[in-house]
Amino acid sequence: MTDKDEYAIVLDYLPYGYPIDGKHLPLAQAIGEKTWVLLELVPRRGVSLEQKERVYIGPEKREKIHYINGRLAFDRITESTKMQLQEFIGERVKERENEIIDFFNSAQAINTRLHQLELLPGFGQKHTQEILTAREEKKFESFDEIKERVSNIPDPKKAVEKRIFDELVHKQRFYLFVKG
Repeated sequence: MTDKDEYAIVLDYLPYGYPIDGKHLPLAQAIGEKTWVLLELVPRRGVSLEQKERVYIGPEKREKIHYINGRLAFDRITESTKMQLQEFIGERVKERENEIIDFFNSAQAINTRLHQLELLPGFGQKHTQEILTAREEKKFESFDEIKERVSNIPDPKKAVEKRIFDELVHKQRFYLFVKG
């Protein structure tokens, strides 16, 4: 995913900026629609933004966004952003099920001791081995099929959602779904 986002979804709008900064510059915490990168946006003067609003951040003239202030730092993510983020991730994982199923069908070992699948919450060596064995017989086609074919597995959709949330909100050693 080397694309740059043309649009972002506003997760939280801070009309007076961060209280501890002392600056009163309006800011929006947003996520790139395609790349899932958390961004800090500065709206144009006089523009107010709403949660879940889709705003243009591409290279052409922007109606609502003055400039992109950069990536949103982990320590600046508001609680409201975290809540909106969980909802956004749930919707996007559902929309991108085929892409994510491809991950289950092609995930590889990171090194001799760790497999990509083991980075999913609740997935240990046993589940990983069962997934690898099952996918050799036949590639997976849906989250439901993974649950049917691999016994006692945690919900793969929820595990992916949690992993994406963790990758966005906390610094990780390895990234599976989000640009590090």
